[in-house]
Amino acid sequence: MKPKTLITLLMFCSFTTGITAQDMIQKNNITLQSDTLTPEALWVMGRIGSYAASPDGKHIVYNVAYYSVKQNKSHHILFVSDNNGKNKVQLTKTSKNETDPAWMGNDRIAFLSGGEVWSMDLEGNDRQQLSNTEGEVEAFLFSPDQTKVILVKRTPYHGSIKENPSDLPKATGRLATDLMYRHWDHYVEDIPHPFLAQVSNGAIGKAIDLLEGQPYECPMEPFGGIEQLAWSPDSRQIAYTCRTKTGVEYAISTDSDIFLYDVESRQVKNLCKTGKDIPQSNPTKSMKDQPVNTEHKDQFVGYDTNPKFSPDGKHLAWLSMERDGYESDRNRLCVYNLATAEKSFISEAFDSNVDDFCWSGLYDDVIFFTGVWHATSNIYAVNLKGNLIRLTDFWADFGSLQLLNDGKHILAERHSYTECADLYLVRPNLKEPEKTVVTQITNENKHIFEQLGKPKIMQRWAKTTDGKQMLYWVVLPPHFDENRKYPTLLFCEGGPQSPVSQFWSYRWNFMIMASQGYVVVAPNRHGLPGFGSEWCEEISGDWTGQCMDDYLTAIDDATRSLPFVDKERLAAVGASFGGFSVYYLAGHHDKRFKCFIAHDGAFNLESMYTDTEEVWFSNWEYEDAYWNKDLSENARRTYENSPHRFVDKWDTPILCIHGEKDYRINANQGMGAFNAARLRGIPAQLLIFPDENHWVLKPQNGILWQRTFFNWLKQWLGDNRQTN
Repeated sequence: MKPKTLITLLMFCSFTTGITAQDMIQKNNITLQSDTLTPEALWVMGRIGSYAASPDGKHIVYNVAYYSVKQNKSHHILFVSDNNGKNKVQLTKTSKNETDPAWMGNDRIAFLSGGEVWSMDLEGNDRQQLSNTEGEVEAFLFSPDQTKVILVKRTPYHGSIKENPSDLPKATGRLATDLMYRHWDHYVEDIPHPFLAQVSNGAIGKAIDLLEGQPYECPMEPFGGIEQLAWSPDSRQIAYTCRTKTGVEYAISTDSDIFLYDVESRQVKNLCKTGKDIPQSNPTKSMKDQPVNTEHKDQFVGYDTNPKFSPDGKHLAWLSMERDGYESDRNRLCVYNLATAEKSFISEAFDSNVDDFCWSGLYDDVIFFTGVWHATSNIYAVNLKGNLIRLTDFWADFGSLQLLNDGKHILAERHSYTECADLYLVRPNLKEPEKTVVTQITNENKHIFEQLGKPKIMQRWAKTTDGKQMLYWVVLPPHFDENRKYPTLLFCEGGPQSPVSQFWSYRWNFMIMASQGYVVVAPNRHGLPGFGSEWCEEISGDWTGQCMDDYLTAIDDATRSLPFVDKERLAAVGASFGGFSVYYLAGHHDKRFKCFIAHDGAFNLESMYTDTEEVWFSNWEYEDAYWNKDLSENARRTYENSPHRFVDKWDTPILCIHGEKDYRINANQGMGAFNAARLRGIPAQLLIFPDENHWVLKPQNGILWQRTFFNWLKQWLGDNRQTN
């Protein structure tokens, strides 16, 4: 039977001046003609962004982004509700974007609009512009006493790209003189700095640059935000994150530090370094065995980020990685005693990453945090002695913890394979963790999910070729019939050390894959966090060994043990390291798969070594520049097993996808794989996005991505959808 189509008014939405935010919301209240999740339905969903609780804990303000496929852009709207989700009020109703809500006392809300800080009352009225910077503000953070504010603005930077002559204003060339001339998706000609300003009579005064004259970023690019800065409770100090490196040193190092800035004296102290000299590292080799890591780890040479003061102002906590050059090192909770300068690591009992945290309000020696264990991200509590308690136990992922001022509740975001992000209120119970109460307070897309068939989720374990146990998820189509045979997708994770936990994605979305009639097999192979440090670190220097065996173990176990998995209709799909995995499996799969899909994957590792901008990644993972004559054994094996060396064994149709603004894994990698396949006479397609980076962010590109993805699968695996 031909599947029914989805009718969505989103295709006709507009953000022109005559269309208000209320019109947008009404147009997104769609009716589906079937219960099948489609690309169009994904893009009609409202996406909850930043949020904050009022100082008295009675209200929650939050941002929701809605997308117009027709206009090919998003629109951000602010809402406020009681802390139980009731009495929801839409605060912003214009065609402008309003984001980054924060509280100014209990009765006013600050937010960003047009690159300026504004405020309004709890009804969205009495709007006042607080800053006047010609639209330069990217983020802000008020002091607890509301008398000062940090503004994040960009400053010119020409340390890696020379400024063009003033008499050539239309010249588009860029003269690079050092590394890090581009980062993630942009050329580096300016960098973010924090500026401090006084607040008086509802207006923000002239701001001073906390890093004036310094060529360093704060927050750190490409993903750092306002969470990398923090005010002390007495509003007298600012803690901030900064990596004091440029050029080649920046490109090979992950060493960032936490600094303490005294507002009155303007004195700055590095809380991580003692002034001890650290020798320069060889930029063409892994830092794993260089002196910076073998002799100087006491200098906090890895990533140190996201400082947060304790409520009593006596301690400062932050996330800390131990080793330089290793961006996927285990994130630990470090606590600094501001009186004694003593540092301690309190999360050692949790052999995985601490992803986010907040201090307790009732107990000055307790921190709540989220972290992945066995493929779910739950909430934990740890005291300053390192005693650990697990507070939640869901097949879901929690994130972005904020403590309410009552000290009794945590505001958090939660999502899963079958639920997009919503806000939850968590009341921890330290004495009886099983009695921790979790209450959903937003249900942004209820009107859509009520109409959709819901996939079922299974968790299975399989024995790996090295004799260990590996967890893998199985996602089953809605209206699953155990007597049918289903085409099945092997999902290959990126990172390479990103967890296959209960994530919700608007591109790599397991629910839409299952809704289109596919079983999804998603293994937590070697090299992923949540199963101990040894398991996680075994992938570095061994990209084509045990982890590739694990992929095949998972799909073989599924075809052998699950009668509904059709072993004659298998595909392998993945992005980033997952795309690399697909390119490698294409030459080593022994005809298991009928087609492949690789997005932004590395294809030629020798080329990748010098293509990527963050050299520390290649150095740690490959261990050596390919031209070094004294290659380590791991480096030799890595380059010898690069996917491009096995194209002669390719025999299966492949879809390659890449963004031309992806400076992490350059587009020549995807183009090279596609060209090689076609020269070999193998059916192939290349979906290239000139205006996308390592992700796909624009609505029409997102739908094109999904349609191309499923058309390719349908072409080679057949159409197996069921509709009710």
